[in-house]
Order: sequence, then C-alpha cells, then structure tokens
Amino acid sequence: MKIDPLNWKILNCLQANARSSNAEIGRRVGISSPAVSERIKKLEDAGVISGYHAHVSHFESGYQLKAIITLRAFMGKLKPFLSQVKTYNEVINCYRVTGNENIVMEVVLKNQKHLERFIDQLISYGETKTQIVLSQVVENNELRPI
Repeated sequence: MKIDPLNWKILNCLQANARSSNAEIGRRVGISSPAVSERIKKLEDAGVISGYHAHVSHFESGYQLKAIITLRAFMGKLKPFLSQVKTYNEVINCYRVTGNENIVMEVVLKNQKHLERFIDQLISYGETKTQIVLSQVVENNELRPI
C-alpha cells in the first residue's frame, strides 16, 4: 500500500496518541471523522497499522534495571533458545540479528540478583554480553516518510 501524505499525517497523530478520537485527528489533518475512520480501517487492513499499545513504565512498575543482552548461541542451541525466549517474562524485545551475536534482547529486571539469575538461565544456550541501560535517549520515535 502506498502511503500518501494525508495518511502519514493520520499515522503521526496515532503514533503521538493512539487514543485520539477520529474527530480530533480529522480536525488536525483537515478531513471529516468518517473519512479518518475509513483511512484508518484501510491502513489496518493493509497491515500498516498492526496494533495499539499502552506504554508501561518499567521503573514505575517495579523493574529497577533495564538491560541489553546479546547472545552468541552455542552450536545446536539457537533453535531451542528461540522457543524458550518467548517464555521469559523479563524479555520485552528480542531480535535475531546478523554479526557475531545471534540474538539481541531488551530485558527488564527487578535488581542485580534478578539479573544474575536471568543470565544463569541464558548461559546454557550460549555466551552472553550485558549492558545496563542508563537512560533512553530516543523512545518510540514516530515512523515518518523518508
């Protein structure tokens, strides 16, 4: 689906606040509420909009640490890990990547002991490297036309 400039304006409104009403979006982009609704429906049907989510603060919900953990899987351990990683509550994002490491995970943890226990689970699958996130410089940046 080709995304025209008006659809990009609607997408920008939804990315800024997915709870915006169609009437509010319509006022911002200069079309009627029914027209906004129709365009959003087409964007959803085409898979351009894949869902709506609440952003939950890891810190305010009891997780004191956020970390990036990379995993270089041992021979024969990647497939079992790909199944297991989906069961870890600590993992909020996981990517299979190219390069020396196979996996990059974004995880949240209650404290250092929790981090230690989590790494102990991972080391049976491969070699890990951990970086503690100090702050987030860019967060959920809007996707815009290039």
